[in-house]
Amino acid sequence: MISMTVITSALELGFIYALVALALFLSFRILNIADMTTDGSFTLGCAVSATVALAGYPFMALPAAMLAGACAGVVTALLQTKWGVPSILAGIITNTGLYTVNLAVMGFSSNVNMLKATTIFSAFPGMKLIPVLVITVFVAALLVVFLNTRLGLSIRATGDNPDMVRASSINTGLTITIGLAVSNSITALSGAVLAQYQKTADINLGTGMVIIGLASLIIGETLFRGRKIWVKALGAVVGCIVYRFIIAIALRLDLPSECLKLVSAVIVAIAIALPTIKNRKGGKAKC
Repeated sequence: MISMTVITSALELGFIYALVALALFLSFRILNIADMTTDGSFTLGCAVSATVALAGYPFMALPAAMLAGACAGVVTALLQTKWGVPSILAGIITNTGLYTVNLAVMGFSSNVNMLKATTIFSAFPGMKLIPVLVITVFVAALLVVFLNTRLGLSIRATGDNPDMVRASSINTGLTITIGLAVSNSITALSGAVLAQYQKTADINLGTGMVIIGLASLIIGETLFRGRKIWVKALGAVVGCIVYRFIIAIALRLDLPSECLKLVSAVIVAIAIALPTIKNRKGGKAKC
């Protein structure tokens, strides 16, 4: 039996991590780039949020984290577009460098305690679900609106057919840079909210965040098969909530916490393989 506390916690964490799924929706699905900067950007958001919140500015910590994440995205994009580094390697390089940057932001400490600090949740005692819900819905709505603007359509076209976009005299380097900057700023925002939610920031908080985001994104795509942008964005959010409930059930079954990454990997593998399995079954049925 799952208690109301477990359900509430799953919803809260689901909405927080849904921001990562939305970020990967932009980079992975729209731009068709496997952005490996995600883990480092998430931790960067945690580090900046904790540092600024401890200075007495919990609300300013969110845009500060987003700005830092955007800078990380720009670095990854420049490695790809200006120096010709393959997208996966560019993300790995930036992610590796961010480890030292994150430690520096946290005062070269692997953990920052925020138990006595005021956070954005201090104004909502006992109602943490409200701010995370508002933040995620607001970001998702802004992302949908952005992707339907002229610039957003250029970013979408760059992911679909970059050669055609270049032939239309559109600077694909600029669209990729803006897309990755926005994507990583959303990822950093997720980390910033989580740091204040848990009242702690750890250098390893972002480890495996790509898997969590992809699992949520693929689950959402399985549940929502519409072609419209708002449907896909909604699917990313709902997919993350479903993913958190799966994790909550796994924890209730006394599964060791060390196995959660394995559970995530299995979920991603199954979700990716399902369409292929269905097609094979359909082909055999026709035969």
